[in-house]
Amino acid sequence: MLFGSSGIRKIYDSELLFLALKTGMAVSCNNPETGTLLQGLKSPDSSELSESADTCGADLSKIAIMTGRDCRTSGKILQDAFTAGALHCGARVVDGGIAPTPTVAYAGRKTSLSCCITASHNPEEFNGLKLLNPDGSAFTKKQQAITEKRIAEIDGASAGGENYGNAAWDNQGKVSAEDIITPHKEKILDSFDISEKLRMVVDCGCGAGSVITPNLLADAGVNAACINCTPSGVFARPSEPLEANLPYIHDFVLKRGANGAIVHDGDADRFMGFDEKGRYISGDHLMMLFAEFLGAKHVVTTVDASMAIEETAEVHRTPVGDSYVSEELLSWGDFGGEASGAWIFPKMSLCPDGIYAAGLFCSIASEHKISELVDAMPSYPVLRSSYPCGKAKEVLIAMGAENPTDGIRITEDDGWCLIRASGTEPKVRITAEGRTSAGAKKMQEKGLTMLKSAGRTLSR
Repeated sequence: MLFGSSGIRKIYDSELLFLALKTGMAVSCNNPETGTLLQGLKSPDSSELSESADTCGADLSKIAIMTGRDCRTSGKILQDAFTAGALHCGARVVDGGIAPTPTVAYAGRKTSLSCCITASHNPEEFNGLKLLNPDGSAFTKKQQAITEKRIAEIDGASAGGENYGNAAWDNQGKVSAEDIITPHKEKILDSFDISEKLRMVVDCGCGAGSVITPNLLADAGVNAACINCTPSGVFARPSEPLEANLPYIHDFVLKRGANGAIVHDGDADRFMGFDEKGRYISGDHLMMLFAEFLGAKHVVTTVDASMAIEETAEVHRTPVGDSYVSEELLSWGDFGGEASGAWIFPKMSLCPDGIYAAGLFCSIASEHKISELVDAMPSYPVLRSSYPCGKAKEVLIAMGAENPTDGIRITEDDGWCLIRASGTEPKVRITAEGRTSAGAKKMQEKGLTMLKSAGRTLSR
């Protein structure tokens, strides 16, 4: 199984390099089944790149793929490998350069599909591929399965000495470069009213958000103090925007007299924030904050989100993973997200958009004290923990999970806990919530006891 909860992701090595090449071929070559896979190539916002493309079995020269990458040092070679595979099969590729995943997704509305080379919040030695439809939604489980089948066919053809792909030597695809940052930035600027008196601290973690968020705020007239806003490819802090990874933000906010702080992960599909008191805002509270100011009455979120959201909106829950949330939003809901910081705005895109979330956060902060809004929200103690586990998926299966990354959820009168294998790292994650702190701790300990028991049983 190549796809995890958020695309293909692993430590960079020659296997990942060749996988990128084969993935470019798999999503581009002429095959009726792949035509179904890509849901047709006519995008919602038709342009010259997709005007004649109806199916993958149509004129291959009309298939267009948007690409981009975060700033990891292995990004360019993986993007080139994916591009080479797509060109071999006659597709046209647009190179968006270094760009956040949501920026690639927004640009991809005029192409057949998008591919962002990124490992999101993982450490720098990781990289991967996120495959997106024109509406920004991640490849569905069906699309993933067909893609994996096609990659296996490529491996089989290679082993048998056969050629794979339909473009002759004189009919290869073409590649062109495009500025995809400016259109995304301008769309967000047009979406919100942001006070020019606003002061913000911005921490992009030396990730891809560095190429858009500081300029977005500058164009809006925001006085922004930027930290780690150089896309160096080496992260100045752990990329995941957890409170524990951001101990310095509190003092920066207070010293600057800022209205809050904006924080991104490696590919800026995530956004987390701090209020004007320098306090980290939980993902559950950010979800409620955004839902309220968007007027969202129907919210899609995951099984590990707080039960408090159900006091503010009608909720549909999915397994953990933004791909599940975006897939559910195809048929229901007007806003969605994960408490980890992935926020999906269907009117913009079905891809989590940390840049758009930053614009919305600034718009709210222009009119209100974020702290007062958050303090007025319902709140229950939530404990989130993770444990290194080299056989995480095997352990979850031993515990009875049908899908290790979906995990097992235990619900009791005073709370619940979720035990699941991470889809991106060799870890088991436990999330617990209770009506009281004691209730949350009880559920966390119950989950940990079950995990340890399963681990001991598996090692016998």
